[in-house]
Amino acid sequence: MVERQVVLITGTRKGIGRFLAEHFVRQGALVEGCSREAPDWELDGYTHHCADVANEAQVKAMLSSIQKRHGRLDVAINNAGIASMNHSLLTPAATVERIMATNFLGSFLVCRESAKLMRRRRYGRIVNFTTIAVPMRLEGEAIYAASKSAITTLTQVLAREFAELGITVNAVGPTPIETDLIRSVPPDKIQHIVNDLAIKRLGRCEDVANVIDFFVRPASDYVTGQVIYLGGV
Repeated sequence: MVERQVVLITGTRKGIGRFLAEHFVRQGALVEGCSREAPDWELDGYTHHCADVANEAQVKAMLSSIQKRHGRLDVAINNAGIASMNHSLLTPAATVERIMATNFLGSFLVCRESAKLMRRRRYGRIVNFTTIAVPMRLEGEAIYAASKSAITTLTQVLAREFAELGITVNAVGPTPIETDLIRSVPPDKIQHIVNDLAIKRLGRCEDVANVIDFFVRPASDYVTGQVIYLGGV
């Protein structure tokens, strides 16, 4: 009997995270997910944790629960993230702290704790989320882009640190996708971003899942420290 993959996805209450949870369940995986609030949906093969990824104790408790129930973790996907669009001169320190805590600290904690569990079997796939706002240097997104730029560097360094443990670490950088993350952004700003892409359309959750599927395949064991930006920036 083939073992079912155990997959952890953060930020699964809605948007890309929910799509990915459903995507991996359809593939036959045992999916673990988390968000700060409980989702308004249920799914066979999916277990939800109410956890803040920026809270070290809560992340440790979540991974401990996964270890106790499954004894292993095969894939960790750091989807949880927040954004705030504003000119740097109008950005309060509290906003900076909140974005860096969720986007960077949260991703680091999940990477660290997931790797501790993955190394027991000397196998693991970690996928982080960056954004095209990094290479496009988008005005009004200095803090969001900076937090995701840190994710790019984190991914590349962890790829080297975790390689000897049999764990790959890669990142995907989506374009704007119709989720709550961009609903507060003026339509003309979104259109400006789309116009600067080689492929001039909004991204889809399927586009993100396609890249993640490639990164987490067992056959992708020679692919690590890579960042794939969507849309042709």
